[in-house]
Parts: sequence; structure tokens; C-alpha cells
Amino acid sequence: MMRNGLRTAVLGAVLVLATACGSAGSPVDPAPVGDVAPPLPANVGGADNTGGGGTTDTSCNPLASLRPTNGTSITSDSTMAKIKEKGKLIAGVDQTTFLFGFRNPTSGQLEGFDIDMVNEIAKAIFGSAEGRVQFRAIPSKLREEVLEKKQVDIVVRTYSITCSRLKKVNFSTAYYQAGQRILVEAGSKVAQLSDLAGRRVCATKTSTSLTKIAADPSKPVPVSVDNWSDCLVMLQQKQVEAVSTDDVILAGMLAQDPTLKIVGDRFTEENYGIGIPKENEDMVRYVNAVLENVRGGAWQAIYAKWIGNKLEGGTPPPAQYK
Repeated sequence: MMRNGLRTAVLGAVLVLATACGSAGSPVDPAPVGDVAPPLPANVGGADNTGGGGTTDTSCNPLASLRPTNGTSITSDSTMAKIKEKGKLIAGVDQTTFLFGFRNPTSGQLEGFDIDMVNEIAKAIFGSAEGRVQFRAIPSKLREEVLEKKQVDIVVRTYSITCSRLKKVNFSTAYYQAGQRILVEAGSKVAQLSDLAGRRVCATKTSTSLTKIAADPSKPVPVSVDNWSDCLVMLQQKQVEAVSTDDVILAGMLAQDPTLKIVGDRFTEENYGIGIPKENEDMVRYVNAVLENVRGGAWQAIYAKWIGNKLEGGTPPPAQYK
């Protein structure tokens, strides 16, 4: 009897399993899926991130820097002597802007116009830049902060000289002059900023470009991001109508994506300087001496290497001193 009872129980269990496995029942309809929007880059904002790079402050001549006094000779107890003693020049740079500061995907090394400018300063201090530069990649919104906290010795990052920024940090003379323009899809009918009224236009946080977009009377809609590469992705994903910033930055984006185009004339003048902590005036004079030498020789080679025939121009801006 026990064996018959056990057999009956086993057969019942088998029948239950067979029923469960053999009949899936009615399928459940999945949730309906429409168009899936591509994800946004991190930290996307709006016009509230325009502070820091404003161009409306005209209380100074932003291009007038401190005149070199000792050439590139290094005196004891100077800022440059301390940098030489620690063995590294710490430079805040970009790693996302093609042609000016970007990481080569093959070598993993930082390259570009701004990177070469850092190397010229390192050569002057150490005799060679090889192994003498510690690059620190930073977003544009942190340029003043890393200088004020002395986390870097210099910032070389498509850094426009403005009166508002000069209240927080010091600048060298201008080593490159750019101008704000617009990047759109090749088929776009946009020709100038006023054509973008009510449309989303991307720029980086605390940049002079974002300030200009936010202040334009045609009222385009500013979209702010951490890095210019984020703007390029948002334009490719049709999350913004345009990117507006300095023409050299746009030229780098165009080189990466030929389905885009740069339109319009320059509507701002952007003079790039090397950012230096406010109190390190001896470093400002030293860097200006280095730039005097660079303008007379290496500048043209650096320009030809990175910019070439991508944009009009090809001469360094003249130095202006106080």
C-alpha cells in the first residue's frame, strides 16, 4: 500500500509539472514602446550657468598684461624656481576639444594647439617638456576655481580674457584670437544667431559663448553642458538646433563630423590667454616673455600643425602691456 501510495503521489506531481510546462497560457502584451529619446549628457543646464565668463564688463582693457622684465631667466624664490624645484609644471587643460586640447585615441596622449603652448612654457622652465608636465583635464566651469585654489600652475584651455575673469585670476597676453560663430546640420537654413530665436543652442557652462547666447535679443534658448564634446553629441542627436562658440572649437567639431557646417561671420572677438593665479605676477611676466619668443617662431609651426587651412587667419595677436 505504501508503494502504491508513493507511486500515486509521484505520478500526480509529474502531471502537475507537465501541465505547468506544457501550457504557457495567454502571452502578456509588453508595454508599448514608442520613439526612445537618446540620453542627455550629464549635467545639462540652461542660462543659469552663464556666470563667470561674462563679456559685458568693460571696466578694464582685458588684453593689457604685465610686461616681461627678466626674459626667461629664473630668479631664486620666484614662482618658476618653485615649479622647477618640484620638477613638474601642472597645467589645467581640455581633453575634449579636437585640435586644441584632446586625447589621441590611438596613443592616449593629450594633443592640440593648447597642449603645445603648455609644452613651450615647460621647455623654457626645464629645458625640455619631456616628462616635465602634469596635465590636469578640467571642464571649462572649473578654470577659475583650480587657479584660485592653486591646484594648477597655469590653465591653457581656450580661455578667453575678460574683465570679469581678471577680478579672480591673472592672464598672459593673448596668444590666439578666435571669434564666435554657429555650427548646424549641413541642410539647415540657419545663417546667423537671430535665426535661432526660440530654438535650443548649446554652449559650455560659464563660457563667454553661453553669455552671448543668453543675452541675444532674438532670445535663443541656451543649453549649457560641461564640455564642448557634449554639444557635438546633442547636435548629432537633434537635441539642440545649433552649437555656438569660437570658430576654432567649431572647426574641430566639423573635422569630426563633415555632415555639419559652420555658418555666419564672427560676431564676437575671443582672445585666448594663459590663466595664472592672481598673486603670481612674476609668473605672468615670465609666461609673457615665453610668448614673445613663441610669436617669433614656434607659433606658426603650431598653427600649421593643428589649424592649417581650416580657418582664415594664421598670425598671432600682438602683445599688449599695461
